[in-house]
Amino acid sequence: MEYSEWLKRKDLQFIDNKLYFSSFNVQELAMEYGTPVYITNEKIVRTRFNQINDVLKSVLNDYNIHYAVKANSNLSVLTILHSEGSYFDCTSQGEIYSCLKAGITSDKIIYTGNMFTDEDFKFAIENNVIINLDSLSQLDRVNKIYESLRKEKKVISFRYNPEFGAGHHVHDITAGKEIKFGILDNQIFDAYQKAKDFGFRQFGIHIHIGSGITNVMNYQKAIDKYLSIVEEISKKVGFEFEFVDFGGGFGIPYHPNEEPFNFDLYKKLVLVPFIDLINNRDIGEPVLKIEPGRFLTAESTILVTKINTIKDNGYKTFVGVDAGFNTLIRPILYGSYHHIIPCFMSETAKTMKYDIAGPICESGDILGKDREIFELNEGDTLAILDTGAYGYTMSSCYNSRPRAAEILLSNGKSYIIREAETYEDLLQNQKVPDHLK
Repeated sequence: MEYSEWLKRKDLQFIDNKLYFSSFNVQELAMEYGTPVYITNEKIVRTRFNQINDVLKSVLNDYNIHYAVKANSNLSVLTILHSEGSYFDCTSQGEIYSCLKAGITSDKIIYTGNMFTDEDFKFAIENNVIINLDSLSQLDRVNKIYESLRKEKKVISFRYNPEFGAGHHVHDITAGKEIKFGILDNQIFDAYQKAKDFGFRQFGIHIHIGSGITNVMNYQKAIDKYLSIVEEISKKVGFEFEFVDFGGGFGIPYHPNEEPFNFDLYKKLVLVPFIDLINNRDIGEPVLKIEPGRFLTAESTILVTKINTIKDNGYKTFVGVDAGFNTLIRPILYGSYHHIIPCFMSETAKTMKYDIAGPICESGDILGKDREIFELNEGDTLAILDTGAYGYTMSSCYNSRPRAAEILLSNGKSYIIREAETYEDLLQNQKVPDHLK
């Protein structure tokens, strides 16, 4: 993909050497709202959702797109996706709570957690949310809670681990015998038989092999095994699945030399075999579910940060900015690449090589290493791209630094959708015992 096209995909362009995001001058936004600041483009979120929706509706009549809330749980983002018809995948009580606060009804939520507590189960059951179980022992506990609450045992689902996983980093591979997620072959039939014996009458099944997958071929082995096990469970235990969930994991082109996710190949490897299974096997007509997160929101957001220090130590040059791994942890946690560009490029400036360094008191606080960028100056602003997934949601107040604000761009206007934290916010829940005063 040509660099200009790669930027255009993310609704970024340079006009008169100034960076524009949608129709907004990024430097002016930084001056108005301060830095560091997350800036989200509503149009991109809607465009990505409809891109996936168009792929699914080209071959399917009955499907649900469940947005993976862990990627970006801002209420405005949830509301945007809800308005497009999205369903939602939650991994915690807090994410379910956020969805309910955004006006999303419980029938559009599935709870795919792991290491559930009884409190997790009670919260989900009381709010009529479908639970996707992660182990056999959880079934015994959730059954007791259904009975203690005298709630009807409707749909129950299990997360199947096909032992074939993939992802952009080892920490994001979520299938395999040594991975904590899901139920392996040796227990999956017992899980459904036991659930049926407990009185559950509607069933779903779920798979998720990893996150940030760009090579679509990585799905093939897992999906082939998955579809085989779906048919075998249906016949052996004796029921028809209400839904078959394929999870998510769709990657995005973080680097200019990467290509977008190949949905034509995904359709061939995942959707067509699923349709063939329904048409040619006696398993009923389950709804297909998928759970994209990163794909829907990552490219929608840039993190804008201001240069405070340029430090040449005689060996290399560091560009010090006011965003650090407290603001964006992915580079230090996963070694992730985020493209970094200046918000103003001088036509006469030469290219320099820099390490983009944050203010956190850790040597690992490097947001970009050996980046070739047009010559920079203290006071300039930089845009860190593709931060709309696992950006703010993984940020922290480490080093007692307040979290950044979040801004939404929509139809030519900008809105604050989360205020920047203050120093007082850092202390508001702390209490000093009287004997220490």
